[in-house]
Amino acid sequence: MNRPVNPVTRVDAGSGEYGFTLVEMLIATAIMLTVTAGVFTVMNPSAGIFQTQPEVADVQQRLRVGVDTLKHDLLMAGAGAYSGSQSGTLNGFFASVQPNRIGSLATLDDPPGTFRTDAITMFYVPSTSSQTTISAAMPETSAELKVDDPPGCPPRDLCGFEEGMQVLLFDDTGSFDPMTITEVQDAAGHLQRNKQGPLSKSYGIGAKIVEVKQHVYYLDTTTDQLMHYDGYLTSLPVVDNVVGLDFEYLGEPFPATLRRPGIDRSMTYGPTPPALGVVQGGWPAGENCTVQVLGGQHVPRLETLGAAGSGLVPLTQANLTDGPWCPDAGNPNRFDADLFRLRKIRVTIRVQSGNAALRGNVGSGEEALFAKPGTSRGGYRMVPDQAIRFDVAPRNLNLSR
Repeated sequence: MNRPVNPVTRVDAGSGEYGFTLVEMLIATAIMLTVTAGVFTVMNPSAGIFQTQPEVADVQQRLRVGVDTLKHDLLMAGAGAYSGSQSGTLNGFFASVQPNRIGSLATLDDPPGTFRTDAITMFYVPSTSSQTTISAAMPETSAELKVDDPPGCPPRDLCGFEEGMQVLLFDDTGSFDPMTITEVQDAAGHLQRNKQGPLSKSYGIGAKIVEVKQHVYYLDTTTDQLMHYDGYLTSLPVVDNVVGLDFEYLGEPFPATLRRPGIDRSMTYGPTPPALGVVQGGWPAGENCTVQVLGGQHVPRLETLGAAGSGLVPLTQANLTDGPWCPDAGNPNRFDADLFRLRKIRVTIRVQSGNAALRGNVGSGEEALFAKPGTSRGGYRMVPDQAIRFDVAPRNLNLSR
């Protein structure tokens, strides 16, 4: 008797084993494709993550270098001489932090009084024995500084000063001139300087000359680099792929005033005004960039920018470009007197991935994450820009608080 055959299977007459129907094979193939697709779905993000994570770490590392570099020099800004006359914070003589590039390279230096949000210049005096005063008045075109023996040095020995050293000449009028020593003549008590043209003014006997550290930071938008300029000859990159750099300034809301009127001429901040009846620079007798004379008395020249108890206030471009100018409006190194108010600098730095294939392209819907779009189509192969904002309150700008 013949055995009936199941209509959805077939019998292998040779082996007696059942096989697969077409339906079963289609189902098995579908399951296999589904599993395979799932495997590749898991593997694809993993490959993207493997590619992006090193770049994320690199972006963070470049941010760290930028922050550490800027913070170190900003904290030191304003440190002044500590021996002899005219010692103390540089901010008691001139603005040691300025919102532009100052130096001797015509291709980099900004015009006096310029305000930029992506550039800053700062000065400070390091721990050094190179601190003295000039012993003869400085003609404006002279390339030679006649100086006194530095404190603690043998007679006719300008110990501490050396060829190639960057120095700063300044006085109590708000004037300053950075320069580089090209020759030291110990026996004659002379220092030769690199600046052959005129100084910003004729300095009198007793003007201070000290070793100085000058740091200029700015954003090169052509190469996307945070740059450091020494104010003399060298401008070098510090961090690559920087697409944003912004400096904000916060300062005292109240103008500079005499601490003890009628007793002395010490100020809450800024340079000491001349005595009544004494002319200094381009100002009327008894006045300077922060103080004027009314009714025979020294009174503030600067405006009040905030109410009592308001704390530090933003110093805007309008505040820092409208004068009054120090040391006076005719000085080639002039700066806005409101810079003496400065107490805190707020810095924002933004860094992008150096790989354009990991930056979103236009139309991806992620444009806000990238200052400069790339070619990435999204997904896991995308490294957004990273930015950090931090505040620095230089200790030498806050000695009066």
